[in-house]
Amino acid sequence: MSRVDAHHHVWDLSVREQTWMTGPEMDPIRKSFSIADLAPLAAAADVTATVLVQTVGLLDETVEFLEIAGGNDLVAGVVGWVDLTAPDVADTLASLLARPDGSYLKAIRHQVHDEPDVEWLLRPDVQRGLAAVADAGLAYDLLTKTPHLPAAIQTARNLPQLSFVVDHISKPVIGDPLTPWSTQLQALAALPNVTCKLSGMVTEAPWDTWKPADLQPYADVVLNAFGPDRVMFGSDWPVCLLAASYADVVSTAETLTATLSASDQHAVFNTTATRVYQLS
Repeated sequence: MSRVDAHHHVWDLSVREQTWMTGPEMDPIRKSFSIADLAPLAAAADVTATVLVQTVGLLDETVEFLEIAGGNDLVAGVVGWVDLTAPDVADTLASLLARPDGSYLKAIRHQVHDEPDVEWLLRPDVQRGLAAVADAGLAYDLLTKTPHLPAAIQTARNLPQLSFVVDHISKPVIGDPLTPWSTQLQALAALPNVTCKLSGMVTEAPWDTWKPADLQPYADVVLNAFGPDRVMFGSDWPVCLLAASYADVVSTAETLTATLSASDQHAVFNTTATRVYQLS
């Protein structure tokens, strides 16, 4: 079946450093990655469309990603970055959408999990910014960890008009107890304007020793809480290369969803992302 990879990145280290890459353990991905690098991997996995997701808090990167999408048949959508706290955030969004390639902008994201304040999402200026994202007809990707989930739940309640997408199942540490992560995620899933990416799990597990069975309990929580119609596959390439190849990430996602019906698998691997991100 034709698949959508709802979460991947690219970066060019000759343009800018990826400052989040700290320590020698990041050496395997401390190099540039392009759509040309991804294309053969995607083709081998029957991935025909992707969503390119921001890596740094810079508007310049969002513009660059829109240009990539506009010049490449594989990238169907972009999750970009804007300063949600800026008074003119609505004007910035309008300017991006007015570009010739602006129709590829599908959502906005911020590295919430790097904010010292676990209630950053609830700041009045951030709430105003998120309302502007909704007004622009875009979704918002939630990049959180378990401590940020209470604020995410309240935010999704505050803004029922905004479609939220949880990245990387909110990054539980694989091997830790399921609670309190599972309880918080289930509360988030109870809100109809929230969907979740089945992504990013391999790098939250021990990189050298993980196996699909280690991830299955976490995937089951997600699939049971959200239902396949609100879950979408994402590779998190090239970050995933720290723990697994692109092909291994895809095959693991197949294993984690193997008990689903064919139509439910199609939702996870295609229709959820197509609908939520309004991919054409």
